Amino acid sequence: MIQVALFVTALLSLLIGTFVFLNNPRALLFRVYFIFSITSALWMIVNGLVVGDPVGLSPGALLTVGRLITPLALLTLTFLYLFLRMFRRTSIGKYGWVAAAPTIIICIFSFSNYNVFLDANNELVLGRLFPIYLATVMLNVCLVLHALYGKSEHHPRSNGHESLSSQLKYLRVGTFSAVIPTVAIGALLPLVSSTSFSNIGPLFSIAFLICSGIAIVRHRLFDIRTLVARSVAYVSSLVALSALFVSVTFIITDVLFSHADLHGGGLTAVYTILAVGLAFAFPVLKVFFDKTTDRIFFRDSYDTQVFLDQFNKMLVSTFDLRSILERSSHVIADNLKPTSVIFDLKATETTRRRVAGTTGHIKLSDKDIAYVDTLVPHIRQKVIEVNALEGKHVQLRNVLERNNIAIVARLSVTSTESGIGYLFLGPRKSGNLYSSQDIKVVEIITNGLVLAIQNSLRTEEIEHFNLTLQEKVNDATRKLRRTNEKLKEMDETKDDFISMASHQLRTPLTSVKGYLSMVLEEDAGKVTPMQREMLGQAFFSSQRMVYLIADLLNVSRLKTGKFIIDPVPVNLDEIVHQELNQLEETAAARELTLQYDKPVNFPTLMLDETKTRQVIMNFVDNAIYYTPAGGHIVVKLLETPTTVELRVEDNGIGVPKHEQPHLFTKFYRAGNARQARPDGTGLGLFMAKKVIIAQSGSLIFESQEGKGSTFGFTFYKSKVGLPAEAPKREIKKPAAVK
Repeated sequence: MIQVALFVTALLSLLIGTFVFLNNPRALLFRVYFIFSITSALWMIVNGLVVGDPVGLSPGALLTVGRLITPLALLTLTFLYLFLRMFRRTSIGKYGWVAAAPTIIICIFSFSNYNVFLDANNELVLGRLFPIYLATVMLNVCLVLHALYGKSEHHPRSNGHESLSSQLKYLRVGTFSAVIPTVAIGALLPLVSSTSFSNIGPLFSIAFLICSGIAIVRHRLFDIRTLVARSVAYVSSLVALSALFVSVTFIITDVLFSHADLHGGGLTAVYTILAVGLAFAFPVLKVFFDKTTDRIFFRDSYDTQVFLDQFNKMLVSTFDLRSILERSSHVIADNLKPTSVIFDLKATETTRRRVAGTTGHIKLSDKDIAYVDTLVPHIRQKVIEVNALEGKHVQLRNVLERNNIAIVARLSVTSTESGIGYLFLGPRKSGNLYSSQDIKVVEIITNGLVLAIQNSLRTEEIEHFNLTLQEKVNDATRKLRRTNEKLKEMDETKDDFISMASHQLRTPLTSVKGYLSMVLEEDAGKVTPMQREMLGQAFFSSQRMVYLIADLLNVSRLKTGKFIIDPVPVNLDEIVHQELNQLEETAAARELTLQYDKPVNFPTLMLDETKTRQVIMNFVDNAIYYTPAGGHIVVKLLETPTTVELRVEDNGIGVPKHEQPHLFTKFYRAGNARQARPDGTGLGLFMAKKVIIAQSGSLIFESQEGKGSTFGFTFYKSKVGLPAEAPKREIKKPAAVK
């Protein structure tokens, strides 16, 4: 009975090891597990052969077989240690290599007289190397415990993976259940009692096989479906190949050449040809059975690279968040084939909570999502398998399973961040569990999704900001329009007042000016020199007031579109002379030299006499007031074959360079001008520009601060010349100031 149990356990160990190895023959971890299963199976078989000698071995052969027990037991422990260390992704370490030395020594001396157990009348007794053997066994046990409970350097899944904890729990239980009884019976019991029971120690290895099997099936320590599928494909290929060999051999030897004598070289040639043919047929059969088993065992299979290419192409094709979520859910559903794919994005300062995805049974309530959002950030992994949640996370597992959720993927850059939301996947439609490859793929696509969703959210924030800003701009524009309308109304009221006041002031000023002119012309009697000087100043001031009122009226007319140029034949030389005569006494009073370069002959021009006279008056008056005492002012009237030009040059205060562009705007006055003459209005130059341009002329302006200015205008004769049929108009000379 013991022999049968040992042989069955050995067979199970070989089968599991073979399945693991075929899952990925290139993986070192799987190779070590395969070697561990072989050594443990051989150890069990050797113990089974020794117990009761079921095959009838000779005493010498039995002793030789018995001496294999010791090295196989040590090798099984050593490879168990290596497997556990590599599973935890830790280095073997110096202690592992220290343990290898006595193991090698014992394996070498097991077949010498210095072995662990000696034969004495067909009984096994303790040998000279037994103390070293016992010490090596205990050292290996300590190393196994260190591998189970020591600190892990790194694990490929993610830091603190729940599935890893569950796998380790089963492996620890299995290791304790197998190693402790085996060591006690096989190494410690011989110290105090007979060794007759030492051969049953390997039976406890079944505990490790059961626990590792649970880890395989429940927590996918290895992909059991792949193992089964590849094993079935391999066995089916061998069976088909064997059947083909037998069939072809039968046809050739018993049917085609039934009457021929195929012996020796002929039969060898037939077998050789068949072997070569079957060697070429084996890969074809293997591919056929691989595809067949894939259709049976991998109904959920998909091409990972094609899936990722489709997903990445979708991500770069749009920036719209809703489109990203909906199209992503369809791509995931087409490949992973879950019952539901749901995106749940958290609310932000500018956006509300959003849920999108394929139709399904995932409908988390606000209470459930709040509970998930409270616990999931404390699980240090981005992709969580619900069926792997245990211990303190059982309640979370119940909540997720109640909502038909199998996978929770955190939409975050790292596993320690709370993230912007979650990707929930329902169970697979086929009922199969998600594989480790599926988990890795989900983690890859969530990394890309995080960046795409964050970019889309930023775009939405910018659009929302633009809309808000546009609303504020529109509101400010409406307010500005209302304010502008009020300002227009006030401006119109101001213009009406100026127009009315100007008309009302001009009538009494005209009377004052007329009476002053009559007194100066001695129509009312003889005027003394002192009276003439005083009356002359009064007449000049009234004339300036008339010009100011005219400027105000012209500004008002510009606003209402009533500003009109009335050209008449005028002698510009006479106008300049008359205006300078009125300003001579003012210039002399300010100790200025007023010089007029008069032309010999000057043509008659078609100009608005009143407005042109006002421009000349403004230019010369400004030169007088903005030129310090002792300065000089030169007025030049020039004629060229095509133009006429007036220039008023002074050596006064000038205009600062940075203020020159604003000089001819309404109500603008330079800073030094306001200091020199606080009572100015800033309308003279503004109206001068309007009058000159309205008569098709151009301004002349040159200035340098502290060195003087030149103001004037230029008219083309072709535009202001006297028409041939127009009669010359005599200009009445006002009374000269004596």
